[in-house]
Amino acid sequence: MVEVRLTPAEMLLGAQAGAMRQIENLKTNGSKPTHGLENNAKDWQIHIEGVLKEQAVAKHLNRYWSGKGERGGIDVHDVDVRSTERRNGCLIIHKSDPDDRFFYLVTGINGVYQIHGGMYARDAKREEFWRADLARPAFFVPQKSLMVMSAN
Repeated sequence: MVEVRLTPAEMLLGAQAGAMRQIENLKTNGSKPTHGLENNAKDWQIHIEGVLKEQAVAKHLNRYWSGKGERGGIDVHDVDVRSTERRNGCLIIHKSDPDDRFFYLVTGINGVYQIHGGMYARDAKREEFWRADLARPAFFVPQKSLMVMSAN
């Protein structure tokens, strides 16, 4: 696990990009969260924290991060970021995720993030990780199964 701390300036930039994402979702008639998530009072927080976690991965990998990005686009250069508020949470991969895409799992909040490693979607789509008993069926990869990261 690698910890990344964002500066106040980085957090402000991320908060603006997250707010732009949420406004775009509100403005786009019929725009709904993906993979069975429901709209809720935390949508602003979810977008802002999601962006900040993308920034943390970009900072760690020393890769360009383009800001708001495009809906459904790649998060950071050539990798995607999945996140959870749960410190011991799993990397969630969906059947529709591109097999050749690498996904990082990030936890944390308020500018202090833990990158727990990652996995290619094709390697995560294993029967042992499948959970159909939840409202959001998907592959839930435990942190112990992720590729470990080393610090830059």
